[in-house]
Amino acid sequence: MSLRWRSRASGPCAIRCAPSRKRGWLYAESRTAHRRRTMKRMVSGLLPPIPTPFDESERVAHERLRSNIERWNQYGYSGYVILGSNGEFVHLTESERWKVIETAREAIPSDLLLIAGASYNATREAIEFARRAASLRADALLVGTPHYYREQITPALLVEHYRRIADASPIPILLYSVPQFTGVAIAPETVARLAEHPNIVGIKDSGGNLATLAEILRLVPSDFSVLTGSAALLHAAMALGAKGAVLAVGCIAAKTCLEIMRLAREGDGARAAELQLRLLPVARAVTTQFGISGLKAALDVIGFYGGPPRAPLPVPDDNMRAEIRAILCASGLFPELEQACAHTLS
Repeated sequence: MSLRWRSRASGPCAIRCAPSRKRGWLYAESRTAHRRRTMKRMVSGLLPPIPTPFDESERVAHERLRSNIERWNQYGYSGYVILGSNGEFVHLTESERWKVIETAREAIPSDLLLIAGASYNATREAIEFARRAASLRADALLVGTPHYYREQITPALLVEHYRRIADASPIPILLYSVPQFTGVAIAPETVARLAEHPNIVGIKDSGGNLATLAEILRLVPSDFSVLTGSAALLHAAMALGAKGAVLAVGCIAAKTCLEIMRLAREGDGARAAELQLRLLPVARAVTTQFGISGLKAALDVIGFYGGPPRAPLPVPDDNMRAEIRAILCASGLFPELEQACAHTLS
C-alpha cells in the first residue's frame, strides 16, 4: 500500500514527506532518540462503518461487499470502518473476519483507509487479531472495550489493556467507546492517558454525550483524532474541533454528512444546523429505531445491497422498508429517490 506522509519535525524530513491529502490525511512523527521510531497517523473526514452483507442463508456475500464498496468509493469518504458494530463483528467467525478484510482491501483504493474493528474481551485475542489484520493490509484498528466482566474493568485496567495492544500492534489503533452496547465507557481522563501512547492515534466516541466529547477534545493533544460516532452530534462535534465522524447514516447520506462537516468547519452554523435537523430522523431510523436491520433496509431502498442481518436480529420486511423509505423521502435529502418519493408522499 502506498501512503503519503509528512513530518511534523522542523527542518529537512528524516522520513518520507508529502503534502496532506484532501480527504483525510496521515503523518509520520519521529519520537525521541531513546524510543523506537513510530508512525502516528491522523484520521479525519467521514468514514462509514459499513455493514457486512449476507445472503438469504446468512453466508457472507463477498461479491455484494465488493460491489457496495466500489460504489461507495465515489462518495468522498476518507476511508472505511469494517467489522465494527454495524459490520456485525460479534456475529462472524474468525475466518470470516479475515476474509472480509481481504475482500474489502481488494475493493478499497490505496489512498483510502481501511480500519478494522477489533472488539475482543481478552487482551491476548485483540493482539493476535491486530497482527493478522496488519498482515492483511488493514491500515488501523478500531478497538472496543472489554465488557463481559465489566464490573471489574477499571480505568487502570483499560489503560493496561489498550497499552498492551498498542505495544504489540504493527498498525495504529483507535479507541472505541460505545457504552450503550458494552456498558463500559472510556472516561475523558483515561483517553488523555492513552493518547500519550505513540501507537494510539484516536478515538471513536459513540456515547452521544456532547459534554464528554468536549472534555476529550479539551484534554487530548491536537494531533489526536477525535471522531464522533453520533450523527446527532455531528454539527456540534465538528464545531468543537473533532477531526471527523464514523456514522451509520454516512453509509446512505454521505453528501449531507460531508456538507454538515464542511459548513461547521467554515463557521456557517445556521446552514449546518438546518441540514443537521433534516438528517436526524434518517440517522435515528438506521440506529436506535430499527438498528442494523434498518441500515440494511435503507441500503436496499437506495439501490445498494443491504440484505438480512444474522439471527437473532430481525430480517427487514416490506413494512420496515416502506417506513424507512417514507422517512428518507420526508427528509428531502435523497434526490435519487424522487420518483419513489412522489409515489410514497402522494
